[in-house]
Amino acid sequence: MPSSQEYILTLSCRDAKGIVYAVAGVLFEHGCNIIDSQQFGDLPSADDETCEHATGLFFMRVHFDALPHLADVVTLTSLFADVRQQFDMELNIHALSRKPRLLLMVSQYGHCLNDLLFRSQAGQLHAEVAAIVSNHPDFSALAASYGIAFHHLPLPARASQEIKQAQEARVRALVDELRIDLVVLARYMQILSPELCEFLRGRAINIHHSFLPSFKGARPYHQAHDRGVKLIGATAHYVTASLDEGPIIEQDVARVDHSLSPEDFTAAGRDMESMVLARAVRWHVEHRVLMNGHKTVVFS
Repeated sequence: MPSSQEYILTLSCRDAKGIVYAVAGVLFEHGCNIIDSQQFGDLPSADDETCEHATGLFFMRVHFDALPHLADVVTLTSLFADVRQQFDMELNIHALSRKPRLLLMVSQYGHCLNDLLFRSQAGQLHAEVAAIVSNHPDFSALAASYGIAFHHLPLPARASQEIKQAQEARVRALVDELRIDLVVLARYMQILSPELCEFLRGRAINIHHSFLPSFKGARPYHQAHDRGVKLIGATAHYVTASLDEGPIIEQDVARVDHSLSPEDFTAAGRDMESMVLARAVRWHVEHRVLMNGHKTVVFS
């Protein structure tokens, strides 16, 4: 369990000389102890003359201890006012003692939901599941077994725009009322509106049941089986209005062969979905994921 004096600093800005020196200098000046530090500059390679594949941004994550009289986010953030202005930084500080609050959304496949609930209860995921939302009632008993509020927000087949807007308004209200830090679409099989995607920008993660961008849409494992693929995969990404095209956080693959049925593909895929989503959620709540345009930087 992290102490009440442990913090994570994350930043991004245009790459320039002296950033690491300036950040470390502020921490040293105020008696803070750096436990771990990682940085990455997305700079063009020698043969990338047009800089087409690089954003030119610098990213940093620092895990540090603060002295007791400085141990709150507002005070610590204020120490970096000059450095932030000098480098035009996006800088955030997070208290490791605080567990981020999650809202899990699910439809009728519960493998990812069950996995995240277990990890949270077992202390493998440093986060608190504040509530579960579903458009089906199937997992109300599972939620009750963990003592977590279950909100059944149904969406009829071919729901009208008005019904969908009303349902999403209730989701937004829950996010605000419960002070949700991250919404996790744990196989929630509904497309979110552009308005809800914008409301949740950077704080909603989806698990896609294939190795993007291949085999999009329904029954991806059957599509893969019909094509005779030798690898199947899963992809966790941030939610955007562009369906299944949000910045990717984590992916994995499993080897399959001709002897396996579509049901075997599905079983292997669901195990992988649970693992990939759990890793993505853990990295997010540990403040290891930074946005880099349409990509992410994930510090291990």
